Amino acid sequence: MTTKRIFFLNHRQARANVAHFAYNGPEGWMVVFSEPKKKRAQEDKYHAMIDDIARQVEFIGRKWHKEDMKRLLIDEFAEEMRTAGTPLHHDGRVVPSFDGRRIVQLGVQSRDFYVKEAAQFIEYLYAFGAARDVQWSEPAYHPGPEHAVIGDAP
Repeated sequence: MTTKRIFFLNHRQARANVAHFAYNGPEGWMVVFSEPKKKRAQEDKYHAMIDDIARQVEFIGRKWHKEDMKRLLIDEFAEEMRTAGTPLHHDGRVVPSFDGRRIVQLGVQSRDFYVKEAAQFIEYLYAFGAARDVQWSEPAYHPGPEHAVIGDAP
């Protein structure tokens, strides 16, 4: 038995399919509309960028493992989004640890990014890296002559 149906509202027929399923769907099911989750390509991109940053950028006098750097970058990105008035849909928070000796960051996970948020995070990483002279391992795209448009200068 199917326990989940996902429809992407990309065209008129998809919308008709949603309406049909909503009308004829199983009794008791619920409908949830949300922005799409990030794409795998976005995830691959920002993980590669975080790796580059972790290899090249020091924080408080040392370099950090990529997973630690990811936590630091996501926290900073979430704060910038809050400050800009466009908080992430799953805004994080910080709380003291049970013993009161540490601060624990909760809530913000890149796995929960929407497509738009992942795109904004990638732009944030570009700006962060540019301010610190990070050399990206991913080469810039330079189309060769086979991609030239007729009428382009050689």
